Amino acid sequence: VCKKTGEEMVRMIERARKHSDTVGGKYEIRATGLPAGLGSYVHYARKLDGRLAGVLMSKQSVKAVEIGEGDRLGSLFGSDAHDEIFFSKTGGYYHKTNRAGGIEGGMTNGEDLIVRVTMKPIATLSRPLVSVNMRTKKTEKADFERSDFCAVPAGSVIGEALVAFVLADAFLEKFGGDSLTEIRRNFNGYLKQIRS
Repeated sequence: VCKKTGEEMVRMIERARKHSDTVGGKYEIRATGLPAGLGSYVHYARKLDGRLAGVLMSKQSVKAVEIGEGDRLGSLFGSDAHDEIFFSKTGGYYHKTNRAGGIEGGMTNGEDLIVRVTMKPIATLSRPLVSVNMRTKKTEKADFERSDFCAVPAGSVIGEALVAFVLADAFLEKFGGDSLTEIRRNFNGYLKQIRS
């Protein structure tokens, strides 16, 4: 996060605190240096974007997960939404854009993986919202126990760990073995194969 954006975030959280309110937000996770081919295109449960979305959506307060340009892609024509493929003798296949966020057809494509996660504001406000007493069925203010004013910074740390776990799992599925030596051999052999 750039310094200016960080300062704006702190101001927004302070504003929520002063008004006894809470605030949500969005964070981005990037993974670089991933090989093409992690995940699968053949089954929904093995598609990497589905696995990432599933694990991130299961985290408290998360209401949306985007891969790459995500929601924005629905409002574009295909010619503006997809990443064209190019080839150079020195670098092999590549894209000039990364709207897909590093995943195509459920598999990594060699570009940076970009995941954005949106979290809603925390529901426990020190200025409680209206609720209903389950015993009396009468309207009353919700109980207040304790609350942070924004969980997004902490949520981003958890989100990053969850993405790392899913990526490590997909990596071991593809290159796994009984030792680091065997995994490294499998990985290096794969890189050699796709470069030729």
